[in-house]
Amino acid sequence: MDIAQFKARLLARRDELNRRLGKIEHALDETPPQDWEDRASEREGDEVLEDLGSAGLSELRMIEAALGRIEAGEYGYCVNCGEAIAPGRLEAVPHAARCVRCA
Repeated sequence: MDIAQFKARLLARRDELNRRLGKIEHALDETPPQDWEDRASEREGDEVLEDLGSAGLSELRMIEAALGRIEAGEYGYCVNCGEAIAPGRLEAVPHAARCVRCA
């Protein structure tokens, strides 16, 4: 398993998420329109942005944890049982902290 490759993927995804979260934060900080119908419509859009932001923050925390496991030499091993996480699982979800059995 090429841990450097996984680290590069995690870092790239972290950077992408940080950019997206910055755009979401900027959009949410914009001054709302004066028209109440437009404001209601924009509020619905804000709720979607807030949900996307929450999901992004959650993924960002998992990525940071995975990077911490890489630094500690524990990447690729289940945090529950200690068994190796299948390479295919890590390919699909590089920030996976648990093996399929424990997930």
